[in-house]
Amino acid sequence: MSVDPEGARKHSVRQVEIRRVVDAAEASSTADVVAAEEPLGIRLGYSRPDGSRAEEDVSITMRTPGYDADLAVGFLFTEGIIHSHSEVQGVVPRGQPDLNGLINSVRVDLVPGVEVDFKRLERHFYTSSSCGVCGKASLDLVAVQGRFDLHGATFKIAAETLGKLPALLASRQAVFEQTGGLHASGLFDSNGDIVATREDVGRHNALDKLIGDALLHDRVPLTDYGIVLSGRASFELMQKAKMAGCALVAAVGAPSSLAVELAVQFGITLVGFLKARRFNVYSRPDRIL
Repeated sequence: MSVDPEGARKHSVRQVEIRRVVDAAEASSTADVVAAEEPLGIRLGYSRPDGSRAEEDVSITMRTPGYDADLAVGFLFTEGIIHSHSEVQGVVPRGQPDLNGLINSVRVDLVPGVEVDFKRLERHFYTSSSCGVCGKASLDLVAVQGRFDLHGATFKIAAETLGKLPALLASRQAVFEQTGGLHASGLFDSNGDIVATREDVGRHNALDKLIGDALLHDRVPLTDYGIVLSGRASFELMQKAKMAGCALVAAVGAPSSLAVELAVQFGITLVGFLKARRFNVYSRPDRIL
């Protein structure tokens, strides 16, 4: 159900004409590439009580095209609307291609009989870091939604191995190398091998794509893996990691205060400012050897 890598790369950049200024004195016209940003409509296909099928708009998000099925499934899972791969019957494009050949809407079809919590559909944006919900309310919401207890998770990794992850992640960021304009999330095992990577203009979308791919490959809960982030660790990203059952999150950038609170409360190892030879551990350092 994932878009093939070649298709993802094809649609993830746009060529633009720019005026390049050098030393504030010389200027020349040239072509450049930028990261693509397009809206994606996510729809839900489900069964009514009488057995007939219905569709419901769930969300519109601005994303980098590619791996749209992963994004849609990951979003629905991390928002608590679906709970497992077994609930997903399929993901299909909806609508007509635009001028770039893109179809900017997908429908996630649920297996007949799967119930939909429509109140959750109405409030799924409450976990956004920009929604204005207070910290305690946000943490309480994660506690209600999260199904996996991470306090007893046994995942461990060597500090030296952890320090190699930023370079490994960067080597897999093909579109970032072209544009410099994308975030990335990577899934790694205890040996430090990155088993999956996703990029997007939105850091939350990159992680939803990664988790959606993991769900469709039956890796969730992610108790045997860690997540590495190319940027900072926000509350929203930690919430998604908690929903996916991941006990270690390592960020190249800084964590927010609420991200640290979430990690401490739910037993997640949180690493920030990750570099080859140094990093900070904000919670559960026992998982790093």
